[in-house]
Amino acid sequence: MFANRILSGMRPTGSLHLGHYHGVIKNWVQLQSTHDCYFMVADWHALTTNYDDVSIIGKSVWDMVIDWLAAGVDPEQATVFIQSKVPQHAELHLALSMVTPLSWLERVPTYKDQIEKLSTKDLGTYGFLGYPLLQAADILIYKAGLVPVGEDQVPHIELTREVARRFNNLFGREPNFEELARAAVKKIGKGGKEFDRLRTAYLQDGNAEALAGAREILAASQNLGAADRERLFGWLENKGKSILAECEAMLTEASKMPGLDGQKMSKSYGNTITMREDPATVTKKVRAMPTDPARVRRTDPGSPDKCPVWQLHQVYSDADTREWVKQGCTSAGIGCLDCKQPVIDGVLREQQPMFERAEKYLSNPKLVKEVVAAGNAKAEQVARATMQDVKEAMGLGY
Repeated sequence: MFANRILSGMRPTGSLHLGHYHGVIKNWVQLQSTHDCYFMVADWHALTTNYDDVSIIGKSVWDMVIDWLAAGVDPEQATVFIQSKVPQHAELHLALSMVTPLSWLERVPTYKDQIEKLSTKDLGTYGFLGYPLLQAADILIYKAGLVPVGEDQVPHIELTREVARRFNNLFGREPNFEELARAAVKKIGKGGKEFDRLRTAYLQDGNAEALAGAREILAASQNLGAADRERLFGWLENKGKSILAECEAMLTEASKMPGLDGQKMSKSYGNTITMREDPATVTKKVRAMPTDPARVRRTDPGSPDKCPVWQLHQVYSDADTREWVKQGCTSAGIGCLDCKQPVIDGVLREQQPMFERAEKYLSNPKLVKEVVAAGNAKAEQVARATMQDVKEAMGLGY
């Protein structure tokens, strides 16, 4: 495992908005100077829910990479690459699908949640069921030690860890494996001695009945957790080295970026400001934002807590400005358009360097493709080495 290596990615499904910037990319920009970062355009993942309309994917890939670069992602510090251009992602996904229990995929919380939310789409596909396993392959192919996620994505990281553990127990061996396995045998209780006897009989004499008996003891034991059970199934057959690394979740704060209507900023709500929205459109959108319903007339006092604009002040305004808004709104000393202007100024101020960084890539698209081509090559070099280990462990190294 590369403890300092980070893998993170985004699906190319349209223009990125300020919610993406505050929720993900801003964090990437900070991490790239302290960690070995791999930032992935997850185009295979875009097909899990958008397989019936692929027209947006190609353009979105390049727009998204420019947005990343505009936000401050530095290709000199981080590896920027496209998932489908590194074939080992799909190859490892296939290999892992041979050994991952179906029930593990069905229990991922977001699976049923997304089925309900996207009920208008036909998501009865293996691609949709198996997307958490493809996510696991994305991480494991680079032996990444850390994956930045919000709380809702932690189950995906746990699945990745379980998949790596199962693979290692079937085909390899984790650090301190012997010590952990012997400790797990003690947890079996009275059946532990019999398990040891049967394991010895199988390893020394190749006794198939002893192997079957030992497996029955493991399957029946009520004292073993999933990790210990998988560990002992591997130890029983004296498997080899550790192949895939168990990553850790790097918890990140949920995005505090509200949309124009006060809900979470999301394309599905139609309440976004894109990262490189032109200033006139930004001004028009913010000016059209709903405010406290109590302020029917300019002279009516209002309550900031009931106004979506106030939420944006939490992101873009300093303490003095927020105090001015609070006093002015509750006393009807300022109008709603007055209140909105500092937000407009804050958004435009944040976007200005993005426009400046994006310009050189927009004026010379070849530069973007060069950045991605270099990233693809570096990512594939790492992925190829991992895949070779996987093939050899699975008996495909000939």
